[in-house]
Amino acid sequence: ASMRYKMNVVYFDLESQKLFEEVGGRDPSKLLLACGVTWSTMRNDFAVYWEKDAAALIAELKSADRVIGFNIISFDYQVLKPYAPNENFRAFKSTDMLQDIHRTLGFRLSLDSIAKATLGATKTADGLQSVAWFKNGELDKVAEYCKADVDITRRVYEFGRDNGFVHYYSKLGSKLKVAVNWK
Repeated sequence: ASMRYKMNVVYFDLESQKLFEEVGGRDPSKLLLACGVTWSTMRNDFAVYWEKDAAALIAELKSADRVIGFNIISFDYQVLKPYAPNENFRAFKSTDMLQDIHRTLGFRLSLDSIAKATLGATKTADGLQSVAWFKNGELDKVAEYCKADVDITRRVYEFGRDNGFVHYYSKLGSKLKVAVNWK
Protein backbone atom coordinates (compact mmCIF):
# COMPACT_ATOMS: atom_id res chain seq x y z
CA ALA A 1 0.00 0.00 0.00
CA SER A 2 1.29 3.45 -0.85
CA MET A 3 2.00 5.75 2.06
CA ARG A 4 -0.46 8.59 1.72
CA TYR A 5 1.17 11.88 2.60
CA LYS A 6 -0.47 13.29 5.70
CA MET A 7 -0.78 17.02 5.69
CA ASN A 8 0.90 18.68 8.62
CA VAL A 9 -1.57 21.24 9.89
CA VAL A 10 -0.27 23.37 12.74
CA TYR A 11 -2.61 25.24 15.07
CA PHE A 12 -0.85 28.14 16.72
CA ASP A 13 -1.19 30.83 19.36
CA LEU A 14 1.24 32.92 21.37
CA GLU A 15 1.24 35.05 24.49
CA SER A 16 3.27 38.24 24.77
CA GLN A 17 5.48 39.59 27.56
CA LYS A 18 3.95 43.06 27.43
CA LEU A 19 0.68 44.88 26.77
CA PHE A 20 0.13 47.57 24.15
CA GLU A 21 -0.12 50.29 26.82
CA GLU A 22 3.40 49.43 27.99
CA VAL A 23 4.95 49.90 24.55
CA GLY A 24 3.14 53.10 23.57
CA GLY A 25 0.86 52.20 20.68
CA ARG A 26 -0.49 49.20 18.84
CA ASP A 27 2.73 47.75 17.45
CA PRO A 28 2.79 43.99 18.17
CA SER A 29 6.48 43.75 17.20
CA LYS A 30 7.33 45.51 20.49
CA LEU A 31 5.42 43.11 22.75
CA LEU A 32 8.03 40.29 22.87
CA LEU A 33 7.27 36.57 22.89
CA ALA A 34 6.43 35.10 26.28
CA CYS A 35 5.22 31.70 25.11
CA GLY A 36 4.14 30.13 21.83
CA VAL A 37 2.21 26.88 21.53
CA THR A 38 1.58 24.73 18.49
CA TRP A 39 -0.53 21.62 18.02
CA SER A 40 0.48 19.63 14.98
CA THR A 41 -1.54 16.95 13.17
CA MET A 42 1.72 15.08 12.45
CA ARG A 43 2.74 15.05 16.10
CA ASN A 44 -0.83 14.85 17.40
CA ASP A 45 0.40 16.84 20.37
CA PHE A 46 1.36 20.27 21.65
CA ALA A 47 4.79 21.86 21.58
CA VAL A 48 5.63 24.77 23.90
CA TYR A 49 8.17 27.42 22.93
CA TRP A 50 9.66 30.19 25.11
CA GLU A 51 11.39 33.35 23.92
CA LYS A 52 14.75 31.54 23.62
CA ASP A 53 13.02 29.01 21.31
CA ALA A 54 11.60 31.63 18.91
CA ALA A 55 13.69 30.38 15.96
CA ALA A 56 12.44 26.80 16.42
CA LEU A 57 8.83 28.01 16.66
CA ILE A 58 9.19 30.03 13.45
CA ALA A 59 10.81 27.03 11.72
CA GLU A 60 7.85 24.81 12.68
CA LEU A 61 5.36 27.37 11.34
CA LYS A 62 7.32 27.83 8.14
CA SER A 63 7.52 24.09 7.43
CA ALA A 64 3.80 23.46 8.04
CA ASP A 65 1.48 22.63 5.16
CA ARG A 66 -0.93 25.05 6.82
CA VAL A 67 -0.84 27.22 9.93
CA ILE A 68 -4.21 27.89 11.53
CA GLY A 69 -4.87 30.53 14.13
CA PHE A 70 -6.99 33.45 15.22
CA ASN A 71 -5.61 36.91 14.33
CA ILE A 72 -2.19 35.41 13.56
CA ILE A 73 -1.46 37.55 10.49
CA SER A 74 -1.79 40.94 12.11
CA PHE A 75 -0.82 39.93 15.64
CA ASP A 76 1.13 36.71 16.31
CA TYR A 77 3.37 36.90 13.23
CA GLN A 78 4.11 40.56 14.02
CA VAL A 79 5.17 39.62 17.56
CA LEU A 80 7.57 37.06 16.04
CA LYS A 81 8.97 39.42 13.37
CA PRO A 82 11.86 40.83 15.47
CA TYR A 83 13.12 37.27 16.06
CA ALA A 84 13.38 36.67 12.29
CA PRO A 85 13.60 40.08 10.60
CA ASN A 86 14.33 38.59 7.16
CA GLU A 87 11.52 36.04 7.26
CA ASN A 88 8.56 36.61 4.95
CA PHE A 89 5.67 35.56 7.19
CA ARG A 90 3.25 36.44 4.38
CA ALA A 91 4.62 33.45 2.48
CA PHE A 92 3.54 31.05 5.23
CA LYS A 93 0.46 29.05 4.22
CA SER A 94 -1.92 30.46 6.81
CA THR A 95 -5.60 30.38 7.61
CA ASP A 96 -6.47 33.28 9.90
CA MET A 97 -9.96 32.59 11.18
CA LEU A 98 -10.44 36.17 12.33
CA GLN A 99 -9.57 37.55 8.88
CA ASP A 100 -11.92 35.11 7.17
CA ILE A 101 -14.82 35.95 9.48
CA HIS A 102 -14.07 39.69 9.36
CA ARG A 103 -14.14 39.55 5.54
CA THR A 104 -17.58 37.92 5.62
CA LEU A 105 -19.24 39.91 8.40
CA GLY A 106 -17.47 43.25 8.05
CA PHE A 107 -16.65 43.35 11.76
CA ARG A 108 -14.35 41.54 14.16
CA LEU A 109 -15.37 38.94 16.70
CA SER A 110 -13.41 37.59 19.64
CA LEU A 111 -12.35 33.96 19.74
CA ASP A 112 -14.11 33.78 23.10
CA SER A 113 -17.50 34.82 21.67
CA ILE A 114 -17.18 32.33 18.79
CA ALA A 115 -16.05 29.50 21.09
CA LYS A 116 -18.89 30.19 23.54
CA ALA A 117 -21.53 30.18 20.81
CA THR A 118 -20.05 27.30 18.78
CA LEU A 119 -18.65 24.93 21.40
CA GLY A 120 -20.17 26.13 24.65
CA ALA A 121 -16.55 26.53 25.79
CA THR A 122 -15.00 29.65 27.24
CA LYS A 123 -11.42 30.76 27.29
CA THR A 124 -9.72 29.99 30.58
CA ALA A 125 -8.21 33.47 31.01
CA ASP A 126 -7.14 36.39 28.82
CA GLY A 127 -4.04 38.16 27.59
CA LEU A 128 -3.97 40.60 30.51
CA GLN A 129 -3.94 37.74 32.99
CA SER A 130 -1.28 35.94 30.94
CA VAL A 131 1.06 38.96 30.95
CA ALA A 132 0.61 39.25 34.74
CA TRP A 133 1.50 35.56 35.17
CA PHE A 134 4.56 36.02 32.97
CA LYS A 135 5.75 38.98 35.05
CA ASN A 136 5.25 36.95 38.25
CA GLY A 137 7.29 34.10 36.81
CA GLU A 138 4.27 31.79 36.74
CA LEU A 139 5.33 30.34 33.41
CA ASP A 140 3.44 27.07 33.78
CA LYS A 141 0.18 29.07 33.95
CA VAL A 142 1.14 31.00 30.80
CA ALA A 143 1.86 27.75 28.94
CA GLU A 144 -1.38 26.09 30.13
CA TYR A 145 -3.44 29.11 29.08
CA CYS A 146 -1.76 29.23 25.68
CA LYS A 147 -2.37 25.49 25.20
CA ALA A 148 -6.04 25.95 26.11
CA ASP A 149 -6.31 28.71 23.49
CA VAL A 150 -4.73 26.52 20.82
CA ASP A 151 -7.13 23.71 21.74
CA ILE A 152 -10.15 26.04 21.42
CA THR A 153 -8.77 27.37 18.12
CA ARG A 154 -8.48 23.82 16.78
CA ARG A 155 -11.98 22.84 17.92
CA VAL A 156 -13.59 25.97 16.44
CA TYR A 157 -11.72 25.44 13.17
CA GLU A 158 -12.71 21.76 12.95
CA PHE A 159 -16.36 22.64 13.63
CA GLY A 160 -16.29 25.27 10.87
CA ARG A 161 -14.48 22.92 8.49
CA ASP A 162 -16.99 20.12 9.06
CA ASN A 163 -20.17 22.25 9.15
CA GLY A 164 -19.42 25.20 6.84
CA PHE A 165 -20.27 27.74 9.55
CA VAL A 166 -19.49 28.77 13.10
CA HIS A 167 -21.78 30.44 15.62
CA TYR A 168 -21.34 33.77 17.37
CA TYR A 169 -23.45 35.94 19.64
CA SER A 170 -24.81 39.27 18.45
CA LYS A 171 -24.49 42.37 20.63
CA LEU A 172 -28.00 41.61 21.90
CA GLY A 173 -27.16 38.00 22.68
CA SER A 174 -28.81 36.19 19.77
CA LYS A 175 -26.93 33.15 18.52
CA LEU A 176 -26.09 33.71 14.85
CA LYS A 177 -24.21 31.80 12.16
CA VAL A 178 -21.39 32.95 9.92
CA ALA A 179 -20.45 30.86 6.89
CA VAL A 180 -16.81 29.73 6.62
CA ASN A 181 -15.01 27.80 3.92
CA TRP A 182 -12.29 25.88 5.77
CA LYS A 183 -12.32 22.69 3.73
